[in-house]
Amino acid sequence: MSPDKDNKDNKGNTDDKELETRVTRAMSRATGEFPPHSADLVKRSVARGRRMRLFAATRIAVTAVAVVAAGGTLMATSAFGSHGAGTPDQQRAGAPVRSAEQPPSRAPSSISGDEMIRTLESLLPSGGTVSAASGRASQAGPPVVWPAAKLTYSTPQGSSGIDVTLTRLDPGIPADQQGEGGCLPVEVRPYDRCTTEKLPGGAVLNTTKSFTYPNGDTGQKRWYVVLTTADRVQLTVEEFGGGDEKGSSSGAAPLLSVAQLTSIVRSPAWNKAITALPAPEGAPSTTPSKHVPGARLTRVLTSHLPRGGTVSDLNAGDGMVQLVYDDGHGKNMVEADAQYAMTADLAGHMGCAGVSGHCEATTLADGTQVKKVQGPSEKGGAAQVWLVDTLYPDGRRVVVREVNSYAESAPVTRPRPALSMTQLLSTTLDRRFFAD
Repeated sequence: MSPDKDNKDNKGNTDDKELETRVTRAMSRATGEFPPHSADLVKRSVARGRRMRLFAATRIAVTAVAVVAAGGTLMATSAFGSHGAGTPDQQRAGAPVRSAEQPPSRAPSSISGDEMIRTLESLLPSGGTVSAASGRASQAGPPVVWPAAKLTYSTPQGSSGIDVTLTRLDPGIPADQQGEGGCLPVEVRPYDRCTTEKLPGGAVLNTTKSFTYPNGDTGQKRWYVVLTTADRVQLTVEEFGGGDEKGSSSGAAPLLSVAQLTSIVRSPAWNKAITALPAPEGAPSTTPSKHVPGARLTRVLTSHLPRGGTVSDLNAGDGMVQLVYDDGHGKNMVEADAQYAMTADLAGHMGCAGVSGHCEATTLADGTQVKKVQGPSEKGGAAQVWLVDTLYPDGRRVVVREVNSYAESAPVTRPRPALSMTQLLSTTLDRRFFAD
């Protein structure tokens, strides 16, 4: 990833530095209909995906239709393989423009920005030129700074922006709830082509062909490879076709293949940088979770789906589950969120003021507030989103939403969503979501 990966949550989203990348992996369509979820949502989202990196975090708020998110010493060298993407070109034409970000004082065991640049350059195929190179040194916290390098690689066939980032995952947080590994669910990244491979020794390799703006299948291409080792070190390299990120809209293929990017992250040339990685900062939060377990969410939601249909692309985590339901008349995305202690977070947001589309807000006899919304997808296009949001007097909250496609940014697959608003309401009022 780029040297600004510590600002990744503002890099890649639907604006779309994916999730402005990834988280907000989706991480962050923030406007004003609904307030943010609880503070650990980004941590959870960065999990599933990017995984739900751009996924739960992108659920910060709803716009037009008020649609709510409802993301030791490593180097078991065997985990990395034994070759790079190519031999270094000792006669590169043109001197690269460099800048290296380094903290004022650097521990002897750290890695410098210049060293990161040199290592990345050494793994590029010969015959090209390098320009606009910059690097970032590692630094122990606070705050922890992860080493990175970024450059533009050019040949007579064109240019690619390439960046690499190394991080050490926090041992107190599940690996699927942090970092860059994992394939994003089709519901939020319908145009990604992603593979996962388990390597000898416990490492996991993810390769993805995507787009800089992931809500469509046109424009600048973005390919990236993530290696997560058994020792919880993560190496990420990404490449943007045509130049730097957002520097081209031509749709040109990146110069380096996914196989060459894979060779870069698996190269033992990164051993020194990995050894110098600082420990993650801080301890895991001991704050009780406000989110309902994913397994329970899945059980309850699927029990409300009409019989005779099929379920695919199931992605479940604490607080949220997404799936694709097909009743034989077209695919339909269905999502449920369930949380505790949401009264303060939703104060003033259970009405219809400022909501586009058809909205109804009512209060049941027991004080439960119900909000129903039907309107266009906030991602544009022809998809329709139907949503029911329920807030109980004690602060428990359930949101169920559906789209008449397998993803909000994908082509419409049926004239209208599969479940009626009455069925969505019945689902949100199911007390089994909070069986404990």
